[in-house]
Order: sequence, then C-alpha cells, then structure tokens
Amino acid sequence: MMGRAFESLRHPAGWPAWLGIALCAALLGWSHTAAAASGAELEQDARAALEQLYEKQPETRFLAEQSSAVLVFPRILKAGLVVGAERGKGVLFRDDKPDGHYASTGLSYGLQAGAQAYGYALFFMRESATRALDDRNGWEIGVGPSVVLIDEGAARKLSSTTADHDIYAYVFGQKGLMAGIGVQGSKITKLD
Repeated sequence: MMGRAFESLRHPAGWPAWLGIALCAALLGWSHTAAAASGAELEQDARAALEQLYEKQPETRFLAEQSSAVLVFPRILKAGLVVGAERGKGVLFRDDKPDGHYASTGLSYGLQAGAQAYGYALFFMRESATRALDDRNGWEIGVGPSVVLIDEGAARKLSSTTADHDIYAYVFGQKGLMAGIGVQGSKITKLD
C-alpha cells in the first residue's frame, strides 16, 4: 500500500521515495530505543567525547574555558535516501558539571543517500545565548543566537579578542557513507 501511495515520488536515480522515508522512520525509532541509556551513561559518553576533542583539537579547550556552557552530543545518527533524519542526545556542562540533558533532531530533503554517525559540541560564549536552550518548544540552530561552525584551521586562530560570536560549533568523529555535515537546522530540546 505504502509503495503505491509513493509510487509517483521517485529519486532521480530511480529509488522510490518511500524507501527514504522508511529509512528515516527506522533511524528515529532505533535511535530512540538505542539511546535510552541512563543519564549517568550519557554524561560519561559526553565527557569522554569532549576530552577526546580537547586532545585532538587543543584549541577547543580554550573555547570551553571562555564559554558560559558547553553542550556536547557525543553521537548523532543520520540516515537518508532523498529524505534524511538525524537524532542524538547530549549533555550541557557548566563549570565542568552536568546541567541538563538535551535531544538534537533534524530532517532534511535533497540529494542524499547513506548513513553516518558523528558528534558535535556547542560552545556558548555568552550567557544570553545559553538562554535559547530554555525555550519549551526547543531551539533551532540558525534561529536566534549566531552559530559559527568552526574547523581545525579556524579554531587555531581564535583568541579572547577574536572569539566574538554567540556560539561556536565543532563537529567531530564523523564515520559513515554520507558526504558533508552541518548543524544548521538541527532542533535542540531539553529532556529533563
């Protein structure tokens, strides 16, 4: 039945669109049950991911020291075939102590096929930017405080005088078969 309903929707390569929708539904369902780890396990994973980031990219430790809070998503799962979905859970750290659990979700549409896992950290440089996380309906990255995605080269150039944006995002640990990653459009919602 579903195949017929979406029969007219086909990917340019000939794949039926319902297959992409099914992949996304499976990802969201799987990640919901797979990510049902305890808060302590999530905090441990987030702290370990942050420490690995500091080791591989020492410049990010400077960002953490200058920030009012750091939100770490140790593992985001993304899959798609024309329609894509991503989901993961993370921990907000203030003064190196856990201060809340959050979900990151996103949907996308376009020329895409595959699956990948990655993590990301958001360094909130101002307390006013951190307040975006308090919205009961969640916060969509790209709406509200300015977010700058940085890479290894840009991180090396940051100093206390040049780090003038509200939030810096750093993506790490990318594994999988999809090209490109961005955090723009991801929705972050408080879980606690």
